[in-house]
Amino acid sequence: MASHPPVSVFILSRNEERKIGPAIESVAWAAEIVLIDSFSTDATVAIAESRGARVVQIEFKKFGELRQAGIEHTTHPWIFSLDADERCTPEARDEILRIVADPGSADAYLVPRRNLLLGRTIRHSGWYPDYRQPQLFRRGRMAYAAEDDVHEGWSLDGRLGRMRNPIMQIPYQTLAEALGKMNRYTSLGVAKQERLGRPASYPAAFLRASFAFLKAYVLQLGFLDGGPGLVIAVLRFENSFYKHAKLLEHRLPPDGTS
Repeated sequence: MASHPPVSVFILSRNEERKIGPAIESVAWAAEIVLIDSFSTDATVAIAESRGARVVQIEFKKFGELRQAGIEHTTHPWIFSLDADERCTPEARDEILRIVADPGSADAYLVPRRNLLLGRTIRHSGWYPDYRQPQLFRRGRMAYAAEDDVHEGWSLDGRLGRMRNPIMQIPYQTLAEALGKMNRYTSLGVAKQERLGRPASYPAAFLRASFAFLKAYVLQLGFLDGGPGLVIAVLRFENSFYKHAKLLEHRLPPDGTS
């Protein structure tokens, strides 16, 4: 393959011993792999270091801060952001290397993700192409919203592109993990909703949650994904409902009375 500018990869982690090894192995082609770890208490750090990653310890406060730290603690002209539950496929790797070798490439790229849930590749349910923030970008052109606790925003000084080849994501290895992640993220999202002044009421929470279910299961053809599609739609309902219910809970007086 033709020579290309070196690529840095950063990965966020906290107690990801079951996932971090395969994640790092999938980007072994990178010139630099940096693990932004939030003081894991399991074997995450040992596994990462054994696979050649450099570990930087940063206390978890907000996801935006952690991702911005990923930029600050890497060194090469192109940066690829990978989560512990994601795997860079050979096809995505080859496309990344073609992009960084081309002077005419855009400055940041959204990367499609193909999700695997309950042993099935999800093709509908709003889970494909399932872009998050741009995951491949030139140094100095993109920044994360450091104040965001979760679903962090970003800003780009330059041109945005889209990759064609997907990476893989295994968002939940068990349904218990799915419920735990939903609970954690809906709690973390309260501060952002409050900062944006979002209105909330219990009837509105139920209506929004019901629409979230129908959107995932019917409008986004989740029923074609079989049982996992139904699970995704129910998770969408719960995520939407508890996101708003927790905002209402947060607005209760200190004594808990309404």
